[in-house]
Order: sequence, then C-alpha cells, then structure tokens
Amino acid sequence: MKINTIANELNSLAYHGRGIIIGKSADGKKAVTAYFIMGRSENSRNRVFVLEGENMRTKAFDESKMTDPHLIIYYPVRVLGNKTIVTNGDQTDTIYELMDKQMTFEQALRTREFEDDKPNFTPRISGIIHCENGNMNYAMSILKSAEGDDSSCERFTYAYSNPIAGKAKFIHTYNDNGDPLPSFEGEPKTLELPDISIDELTKLIWDNLNQDNKVSLFVRYIDIESGESETRVVNKNA
Repeated sequence: MKINTIANELNSLAYHGRGIIIGKSADGKKAVTAYFIMGRSENSRNRVFVLEGENMRTKAFDESKMTDPHLIIYYPVRVLGNKTIVTNGDQTDTIYELMDKQMTFEQALRTREFEDDKPNFTPRISGIIHCENGNMNYAMSILKSAEGDDSSCERFTYAYSNPIAGKAKFIHTYNDNGDPLPSFEGEPKTLELPDISIDELTKLIWDNLNQDNKVSLFVRYIDIESGESETRVVNKNA
C-alpha cells in the first residue's frame, strides 16, 4: 500500500475538488479530520466556511455575486452526540437526520446519489468519526456515477476500526482537472499524519493546496477520551 505525505499528495493535482481527511494522531490520543473545498468558477469560489458551535456551514462571501446556491450552500460538518459527520454536500443533513432515527451511515447514504451537475456528476464524499469509551473508529463513503453515466450510481463505503496512529485516509471528488471533471477512483488514499499541532497541520494543508483553486479549509482535533474538540477554519476570502 502506498503511503504518501500530505504535502506530496496535495501537490500532485492542481484540482482535487473537495477533499476529506480522517485519521488518528501520531500519539494515538486524537481523532483528526480536515475538509477543504476548491473552486474553478466565480460562484464556487465565492464562499467561506462559518462555524456554528460544533457545526459548520458554507456561506456566500459576497451575496450579490451568488448566482446559484444549489450544491454550493450546505453544512459540511454536523455533530450528532459522539459522532462527527463531514461531507461535501447536503447529504450531511441526510446522514444526521436518518442516523438520529437509528439508521446506519451506509443506510442513510443509500437514499442519495451523486450531484446533478451534468456533465461532471460530482461524487458525494462523506465521512463519519465515532469516539466512545476511549476508542475511535470511522468510515468514508463515495457515491459516484458509473463512468460518467448518470443512469447508474456506484456506492462504496470504507470502514476503519481501531485505526493506526499517525495515519489518515484521504478521499476527494476528482482525479484531476478536466472537462468534464473525472471522478475519484479507487480506495481512499493513505497519508502520513505527522506529530504536529492543529495549527501546524492547518498550515501544512493550506499551504500545499493549489493557490489559484483553494477556497476554504476546516481542521478539527477530537480528544478520543474526553470528546472535547479544537477547530481551525481558513478562508481565502477573508
């Protein structure tokens, strides 16, 4: 299995689209997650992340320039008890609402499919972190069109029990820049998670995202034992 550094992976593509990183800190004490958005159009770039308690939403930076909120404005992060949900769309709310009704992460996502942004059919990527009794596990999901055919939805879920300290998984929406944009393929990538502070990790990710295309970044450290969290948000439109 190939293990890459965060810097090398983020510099490997000019356009990852949206990306989710989840893993366990090098000291084994914290669940670590990051979510970033990139944009090519003015509408997509005209966004900021805004914290609302433990949750986070996207917001238009300049309301007068927002042409279509569809697929742009949503809650990327919501917390349900000891579970933290991170996604690239309004499926965050679907997962939250259906898991609150005792459905599983995977069952909730069976009610959704890729985005209706023809011809890209952007995949919906999702992650969930569960911390309880000093233990951590997490899962990731991608819902994508079958080779760009919107008549068929492919659904993949990856579950990680007792994850290895100092390692993270990374899933993103696109394999590269293009027209149409090619969807992510394969399993989530494995990244080294260095033994650094949340501020250092935030800087590491932000500095290595493509300068022209990066829009916003969210990073959270969750103490696996206590459940207490620490969060950082960076917006290009500040």
